[in-house]
Amino acid sequence: MKIAIPVDDGNICVSFGRTPYFMLYDTENNESRFINNSAANSQGGAGIKAAQIIVDNNADVLITPRCGQNAAEVLIAANVKIYKALNNSIEENLTEFKNDKLSILTEIHSGFHGDRGR
Repeated sequence: MKIAIPVDDGNICVSFGRTPYFMLYDTENNESRFINNSAANSQGGAGIKAAQIIVDNNADVLITPRCGQNAAEVLIAANVKIYKALNNSIEENLTEFKNDKLSILTEIHSGFHGDRGR
């Protein structure tokens, strides 16, 4: 299973679409790799583009503090499950996910159209 997490400065980034990069963690071999989020500086549609990056990298799960409606629709259509991060600790959220302690993200917001999610 591949888990995607938006990451900034060694912590989980609060902005899914504008995160500088994603960590992809493979539960089968306990390895992680980082991919650049080319959508971070997009004029618009960053969430949708970021979601497509997650899909294109074959992630099964996304752990994030929040997610916009348009991005969520892309992820859900690709059968990527979206879980709510507990805090900004990558390691703690991975542990809690493995222990089945994270909840599905149910509070999907309408997006931050025009203000770049900040």
